[in-house]
Amino acid sequence: MKKFFPVYVRVPVIFFSVFLALEYFIDSGDRPAFVKYPMVMVFLAVFLFLLIAIEIVKSAVDNVTYHMLTEEQKKQLEEVTSIDISITDKQWYKNLMKALTKSEPVENESLFLDHNYDGIRELDNKLPPWWLYLFYGCILFGAVYLVRFEIMGGDDQEAELRKEVAQAKIDIAKYMLTAPDMMDESKVTKLADAASLAKGKTIFAANCAACHRADGGGQIGPNLTDEHWIFGGSIKNLFHTITNGGRDGKGMVAWKASLKPTEIQEVASYILSLQGTNPKDAKAPDGEVWVDPEITKETPAIVKK
Repeated sequence: MKKFFPVYVRVPVIFFSVFLALEYFIDSGDRPAFVKYPMVMVFLAVFLFLLIAIEIVKSAVDNVTYHMLTEEQKKQLEEVTSIDISITDKQWYKNLMKALTKSEPVENESLFLDHNYDGIRELDNKLPPWWLYLFYGCILFGAVYLVRFEIMGGDDQEAELRKEVAQAKIDIAKYMLTAPDMMDESKVTKLADAASLAKGKTIFAANCAACHRADGGGQIGPNLTDEHWIFGGSIKNLFHTITNGGRDGKGMVAWKASLKPTEIQEVASYILSLQGTNPKDAKAPDGEVWVDPEITKETPAIVKK
């Protein structure tokens, strides 16, 4: 496998596979997980360091093992194994390994005192730099962690969760105030643009024309073009009536299960645009004349059609 996927290909592939998996499984909203959660960045840094360290150790072991073989064994090994020897012969790789491992040939190693156990003697090897870097990095991380969370009172995971939940509730409440499909009669407004009225006309033709006629003149249902209304003639009144239905037993059915709030707003706005069109053979007025309290600046008694 090493022969086909050298270390400079294998390490990035493994690292970015783990990186993408973390980004996929950690819900970090609109920011990358390693930016929103510092611990993810720390994990990725340590993981990359360990990944490189493992490759260095494996390459060092393979290199030492290879140079201890006879020429015939080397030839057989190159034929039947996948150890990539070519990269170990490059000078830049040798310099890198030397800097990270500080390894010395066995014959140059010094023995540790007089330890000798059944012929096994312990070499006085120095700790490799890569291991020391990792050790010092852990100490630095521990110091930063201690200062941030124990001295400066940084938020732990539980505190971060509480803050995010509180912010989510604020965002949801803000969204509910302006969300089109969360609209009700207390927040609905009259639409006047041509695009919205055209959509309302299409909805009216498909769902309302059978009872109110295509021109709104009224048939089974009341005339929608005059000033007489049963439940009021404001956009809020119409929205409520279309949503919840008309008079019990003989009025219009509720459309809230069939139409979205935005669609009800559009068709209600279109109905109001029919005021004063005076279609031919319109149905006789039904209900009472309705006066908009916003225009009269006074609150009239509840008027029913």
